[in-house]
Amino acid sequence: MRGHGFLIANYVPGNSLIHRTPLWLKFLVVAACGTASFLIVDWAVSLMVFALMCGLFLLSGAGLRRLMRAISTITPILVVIGLFQWWQLGAPTAARIVLNVLVCVVAASVLTATTPVQDLLDGVVSLAKPFQRFGADPERFALTIAVMLRSIPFIAGAFSDVRDAARARGLERNPRALILPVFISTVAYARQTGDALAARGLGEPNEPN
Repeated sequence: MRGHGFLIANYVPGNSLIHRTPLWLKFLVVAACGTASFLIVDWAVSLMVFALMCGLFLLSGAGLRRLMRAISTITPILVVIGLFQWWQLGAPTAARIVLNVLVCVVAASVLTATTPVQDLLDGVVSLAKPFQRFGADPERFALTIAVMLRSIPFIAGAFSDVRDAARARGLERNPRALILPVFISTVAYARQTGDALAARGLGEPNEPN
C-alpha cells in the first residue's frame, strides 16, 4: 500500500527546544488548544493562535513540508465545513471554525513530531494511572492509542489506493466505487488486528488471582 501523508506528523528526531520540552507540558498545550477551539469567538484570535502553533512546529525543525502535508490532508474536509458554515453563519464564523480545527491539528502535530511513539504511550499510561481507582486500565489506554496511530494511516492509504483505482476506471465520481472497497478493507484490517491482539492475549481482562 502506498504511503501517504497522515493527519498528524510522525516523529522527527531532533534536539530542539520543543523536543526537550516536558511531555506533560506538550500534552497541556494540546489540551489548551482543544479547549480554546470552543472558547475563541474571534477569527483574528484564531488566526494568531494558528500562526503561533505553526511557528512552534517550524521551530521544532520538522520542516515546512511536513506542516503543509498535515494541513493539506484535512483541507478537502475543511473546505466543505467552511462553505457550509459560511452559508449558515457567515464568513467570520466559518473562518473561525476552520482556523480552530487547524490549530488542533497543528498542535497535535507538534506533539507527535517531537515525541517518540514509545514516550507518548508511556505518557498516556502515566496520565491514566490516577483513574485506576475507578477501574481503568492504563495499559489499555496506551494500547488503544497505539492501535489508533497504526490504523489511521492504513485507512488513509486504503482510501488513496481505491481513489487511484477508481480514477483509472473513470469512476472517481462514483461514491460506491470509493466507499465500499475502503469499508471492506477497513473491516478486514480491524479483524486481523483483533485476531493478532487476541492471539497474544492483549486487551483481555486480567485473570483473578
